[in-house]
Amino acid sequence: MILKGTKFQIKVWKYIKTIRKGSIITYKDVAIGINSPKSARAVANACGKNPYSPIIPCHRVVRSDGTIGGYSGPGGVKTKKKLLKKEGFYL
Repeated sequence: MILKGTKFQIKVWKYIKTIRKGSIITYKDVAIGINSPKSARAVANACGKNPYSPIIPCHRVVRSDGTIGGYSGPGGVKTKKKLLKKEGFYL
């Protein structure tokens, strides 16, 4: 799959693609994982621009305070909750 986006978005999406099914991490964890520890907000924005969900599983990325955050895929947050529930998480 050829990803189309900014260099930063593609970096975020590639990292998110490595999150195992049944796991969740925070936007901050992603920022740290891509060696840009102060970019949690930018990571959240990149997730919001993800046109490849759920193939690139942004639904597995949540806010640091434990709340669900947003979801750019069809159905929005309702779908994110449904996908997470299917993987064993109840937020």
